[in-house]
Amino acid sequence: MPALGAVVALAAGMLVALTPAPAHAAAGATLPFTSVEAEAATTTGSMVGPDHTQGTLASEASGRRAVRLNSGQRVEFTVPRAADAVNVAYNVPEGQSGSLDVYVNGAKLAKTLPVTSQYSYVDTGWIAGSRTHHFFANSRLLLDRNVQAGDKVAFQATGVQVTVDVADFEQAAAPATRPAGSVSVTDRGADPSGRGDSTQAFREAVSAARGGVVWIPPGEYRLTSALGGVQDVTLQGAGHWHSVVRSSRFIDQSSSAGNVHIKDFAVIGEVTERVDSQPDNFVNGSLGPNSSVSGMWLQHLKVGLWLTGNNDNLVVENNRILDTTADGLNLNGTAKGVRVRNNFLRNQGDDSLAMWSLNAPNTQSSFENNTISQPNLANGIAIYGGTDITVKDNLIADTNALGSGIAISNQKFLDPFHPLAGTITVSGNTLVRTGAMNPNWNHPMGALRVDSYDSAIEAQVRITGTTITDSPYSAFEFVSGSGRGYAARNITVDGATVTRTGTVVVQAETQGTATFRGVTATGVGSAGVYNCPYPSGSGTFTVTDGGGNSGWNSTWSDCSTWPEPGQGDPDPDPDRNLARGRTATATGSQDVYTPGRAVDGDANSYWESANHAFPQDLTVDLGSSQAVRRLVLKLPPQAVWQARTQTLSVQGSTDGSAYTTILAARDYRFDPATGNTVTVNLPSGPGLRHLRLHVTGNTGWPAAQFSEVEAYLS
Repeated sequence: MPALGAVVALAAGMLVALTPAPAHAAAGATLPFTSVEAEAATTTGSMVGPDHTQGTLASEASGRRAVRLNSGQRVEFTVPRAADAVNVAYNVPEGQSGSLDVYVNGAKLAKTLPVTSQYSYVDTGWIAGSRTHHFFANSRLLLDRNVQAGDKVAFQATGVQVTVDVADFEQAAAPATRPAGSVSVTDRGADPSGRGDSTQAFREAVSAARGGVVWIPPGEYRLTSALGGVQDVTLQGAGHWHSVVRSSRFIDQSSSAGNVHIKDFAVIGEVTERVDSQPDNFVNGSLGPNSSVSGMWLQHLKVGLWLTGNNDNLVVENNRILDTTADGLNLNGTAKGVRVRNNFLRNQGDDSLAMWSLNAPNTQSSFENNTISQPNLANGIAIYGGTDITVKDNLIADTNALGSGIAISNQKFLDPFHPLAGTITVSGNTLVRTGAMNPNWNHPMGALRVDSYDSAIEAQVRITGTTITDSPYSAFEFVSGSGRGYAARNITVDGATVTRTGTVVVQAETQGTATFRGVTATGVGSAGVYNCPYPSGSGTFTVTDGGGNSGWNSTWSDCSTWPEPGQGDPDPDPDRNLARGRTATATGSQDVYTPGRAVDGDANSYWESANHAFPQDLTVDLGSSQAVRRLVLKLPPQAVWQARTQTLSVQGSTDGSAYTTILAARDYRFDPATGNTVTVNLPSGPGLRHLRLHVTGNTGWPAAQFSEVEAYLS
């Protein structure tokens, strides 16, 4: 059973590479689970992706890859941490349902993991540019046993094709106990089996517990209509793995006196389509001032929280919001002092987190330390107007059509709208594989977009400490998305790190100005700057160099064409190192000596494989097919790096899956007396995109080692 691809774990607010992808030091939520990509597991299935094309299954997958299982095929994960529960993101063909058999260390469990297409394949024809989307869903299971790091958990398809994307492993907390003096919903007649209608029992408990706690014991409860009149009360469950409410509309009220605290249970709906006229939301309207929502599992709803009216000083924290057909959370005007922090959101059908200043501005509110994955029809975070807003320390990955990682925008949608004002702080965010092709514009959207859609941006927009990795298109975009050329100005970008952006670092399409300081870029696909304001003659966009910038000083010269990802110079310099700044992966790494160090242009840094574990591979994705004819392999030039011989062969692939041997294994002598450099001449042949060094020995150290791998056309 071959192992496929790379593993990326969402752990402690960080994208953690287990093998072999490079780690992304990131912001985000501190999470109680660790996610492992299916393409990094051992499987008898086949890989799907990578692909960024709208409407493809891979484009909505985490990491843009997944593993397809036909009946009888399996994917086996190595458990990364102690756990007794798992959640799996998956897809099945439209109209089908079934289950996955579950194995722990080879033993089949009596339980199976249900899978269904019921919540997938959503169509929103009224949204321009949308196609059928929302292909994945999530299914969770208590394993009824403890597994440890290194144990094996496998999922096997039985009667339906299943594409597995990612598995989340966690240690579920034991059920909490009933708080003293609380009013239990079961005391009011709620049915914990889920068969009876518990709506009236919940209403009576909420009324009776005013000023106290409504207790939702372990069990499953079915509600057939929403609660209203909820104020001055705490609704508390035994934990979201234990207390589950089945309802597509939990609270629906236009106002509340506030002091509402909702925590520690799951609300799982039955929303299969997006109907914007229906309030199919966990909370629709107002919880009132000084309220909170924490420790919740919200799934299969239209929106997690659609908040209107008075929600001043609301805190939304430590929740999971999955599989919504529209937004995860939307502050729909008038919000003041709202804090949305440390939440995990996956598979939203619109903006995962949004502030929309309709009717009255959202003010002094923030999205902080959230982890967002796979919004499939809009942005990870969107700020539409508002005053003194903060977007800080969030981790956002894998946006799809019509979406950037973060959008700061004056798009109003409806009136009365309140544009951006005061200071908009965008600080410490990490964006991974974000940005997408906009089918309405027929050109791409950047990882971080500032959009003067319906009016000029007059607010002070302060963007600091941003990390942008593997954007399929541009890093920073400045645009007037309506095509009317409103100015985007008063913008500063400080201390950004851009790695492997598909086209350009700065995509300027409207008049305005931005100052850049300390922005460094490597692996730029086409040019540093695309500066072509629209409409033609509407004005200029001034890119002010504030100092400390590097790696993006070139400008795309032809405003009649769009740079394509990885296009670069159409006639590459034969003396240009094709590997520098490209994506490098490996079968293993020792400590901080990660694969990217072998293509960073610095001969003093180096990759070192796992020790005592030959053979080892180092693979470089050149971005496009290249007729490579010469490799230069280096070790650090210092004399302390004593002479050694490494035994290796050279392999190549056009698709990253099937590799052929280009040069058979032989010994290569690295000697500091001659610069610790080896030249490898390759035979003529078809082009390759993926270059692999397969190392079977090293006389100087029990590991493969390279400080630079350089590839040339001549």
